[in-house]
Amino acid sequence: MVKHIFKNNKRFTLLFFSILFLDIYVKLNCSAFPYRFISKPFVILLLIGYFYFNKVGSNYKKHLCVLLALVCFLIGDLLNIYANYDNFILLGFSLFFFSVAKIFLSMKFSHRKDFNVSRLIPFTLIMFVYTIFLIWFLYEDLGVFLTPALITFFLTLLMVQFAYLRQGAYSNKSYIYVFLGVILYAIEEGLFAVQIFKLSLPFQDFLIMFLYGAAVYFIVFGVINEKEYEQKQVEKFDNKINAL
Repeated sequence: MVKHIFKNNKRFTLLFFSILFLDIYVKLNCSAFPYRFISKPFVILLLIGYFYFNKVGSNYKKHLCVLLALVCFLIGDLLNIYANYDNFILLGFSLFFFSVAKIFLSMKFSHRKDFNVSRLIPFTLIMFVYTIFLIWFLYEDLGVFLTPALITFFLTLLMVQFAYLRQGAYSNKSYIYVFLGVILYAIEEGLFAVQIFKLSLPFQDFLIMFLYGAAVYFIVFGVINEKEYEQKQVEKFDNKINAL
């Protein structure tokens, strides 16, 4: 029964976003302890199960990178329940685990296919300007978190670039979902940093939590749909063998 839900994309998507909205409701209306410690982990745990039951291919290292990234997101989420500028220890540890998660995802997104450098430059410039603007806007308020913020923003930039370079190496469906996921993550991370270090935003809790949940969902969904590309490559190889 459980496996059937994870293997059915429509049913899992409905279940995932139902749990995500439930967690948002708990965040907005209930005390952190014990309710968020119950609702929060299920967001990532569902994605771990979804990836486990739907992963394809025999590249164990790539699968492990995704699973480790999700585990790091889970730990970072739990630390974030009480993390804020006043509790800099939890905030620092949460930034560490989110940064490690981005390293694992960058490793997963990397591939050996050649890419067009001229196509990469304009996009890199746009993301670089976005990162520099965030640092400039938050600079006076970051305090001791200036260096950790620089590192985490750089890793986000790196992750987005690797996701961008997947175009042509995997199916369009996989590329679009993964790229959408990392862009949403970059936006969510910017909003979270502004909320923590600078000022309050309208609907900030809802926006940050929804964008984060949707971002990780799209990344996992996109990675799972690499199977379309792999299957096509296998079919092409089989056709060449048969032709011989």
